Amino acid sequence: MDNYMKLEIAAISKNEGFARSAVAAFALELNPSLTELSDVKTAVSEAVTNSVVHAYKHKDDERKIVIECHTERAESGGVLHIQITDFGVGILDIDKAITPFYTTLAGEERSGMGFTIMQTFMDEFSVESEGGKGTVVRMQKRITGNAAPTYAECERERKEVHA
Repeated sequence: MDNYMKLEIAAISKNEGFARSAVAAFALELNPSLTELSDVKTAVSEAVTNSVVHAYKHKDDERKIVIECHTERAESGGVLHIQITDFGVGILDIDKAITPFYTTLAGEERSGMGFTIMQTFMDEFSVESEGGKGTVVRMQKRITGNAAPTYAECERERKEVHA
């Protein structure tokens, strides 16, 4: 592990954007491409939204989400590890819950694609849950480190070529 971050937020919908931005900012040290960064942001959004919408059924619940990330650097890029934990009602049947289009809230126009999206955009994905205790989603994204060069890098190279 090269770097580590832990973030605890209230499990409310207005924190979804903050969570995705915080994880994306943390991932920047691996020099992700825009596509890799977008994949991470999308998967984090889905995981946080799932916690907000499904984990806490009662208003008196202590609604919190803990996001932990760490990086493993390689010569170029590395791996971003993400763990998103809620302390809500849990998932009784994970196999059913990760089935595309399955939702417990069909009447609320939910697509049932959250876990499918996470699996699609990340290189590794797993869910652990216990009824009444909460859910842990773990994801990994390999980062190539091949992001487009910054303006400063391009300018430096231009000056070297013309020197």
